[in-house]
Amino acid sequence: MAGATGTATLLARLDGMIHEALGSAVQPGAPIAILDFPDIRNCGDSAIWLGEMAWLAKRFGAEPAYVCREHDFSKAALMDAAPEGPIFIHGGGNFGDIWPGKQDFREHVLDCFPDREIIQFPQSIHFMAQDRIARTARAIARHGRFRLFVRDRRSLDFARRHFDCEAHLCPDMAFAIGPVTARRARMPVLAMLRNDQEKADIGPWAYPDMAREDWVTENRYKVKATKLVAAIGAGPAPRAYRKFRFLDAAAHQRFRRGIRQIERGRVLVTDRLHVHICATLLGRPHAVLDNNYGKISGLMDSFYPGQNHLAERTDSLDKAVAWARARAAVMAAKGE
Repeated sequence: MAGATGTATLLARLDGMIHEALGSAVQPGAPIAILDFPDIRNCGDSAIWLGEMAWLAKRFGAEPAYVCREHDFSKAALMDAAPEGPIFIHGGGNFGDIWPGKQDFREHVLDCFPDREIIQFPQSIHFMAQDRIARTARAIARHGRFRLFVRDRRSLDFARRHFDCEAHLCPDMAFAIGPVTARRARMPVLAMLRNDQEKADIGPWAYPDMAREDWVTENRYKVKATKLVAAIGAGPAPRAYRKFRFLDAAAHQRFRRGIRQIERGRVLVTDRLHVHICATLLGRPHAVLDNNYGKISGLMDSFYPGQNHLAERTDSLDKAVAWARARAAVMAAKGE
């Protein structure tokens, strides 16, 4: 019970920090536009989106008047649905040149709305090329009303060195979801490890008795059906509202899929930031390996260094697995 209380206290504190950082960004009564909905398989991006929606609903009783994906952005449609007020860009870990398409879109939005305040929900920043830093800096300077929220101190220091804009520290928006009820685990240890360019350097997999998965595989037909049911359920509402329901339903479906997947493990091993965050929301112990540029440790060091009793930071897969197996054995002996 003490552990559960500690986690609840941590989540409440992080939720308060989110509102303290971002609260002034919303203009009560003004329509809200949020760009770059994450219509992708990665459950973590959907967790961020749902945290953004939870924060708006809980603190302002609001939903966005306009949402779009990168490919269906329309300046005219945005101006029709939200002719005034700040424009938000969805948060995550794509500010930089690892995912260049996202940065291209962000800079395009800055150029499209020179007279509107643009607010970037919390991001991690990582650039590899100096010329791309300079290009982003020029776009931000040209705009003049960009507010950048970041989810680690390294990103904050970077932003303040390179960009002429307001830059503020804010926890990842997925924390705004709050505690999630978990079903009983079905296996002692589940490894949830990245399989993309951000993956940790873990070497060859040497644990044939342990499940190793990622959460970027989905049934696209089920997601499509979920979207359509939500759009039909919205009835004869304005098109922008039906689109919001269409996309928001997909985020819920993906988040539920991710939770169902990770709750099967009594203890988790991961190098995914949002497996770490979702495991914390679920109250599940987990061993953390950093991704390839320190995204997870950056968040932890910035907001709860040594204060998340569920997370064990490790520097090798062998250590992570050993800790997870030992923790799972203790929990099983206690009937947890």
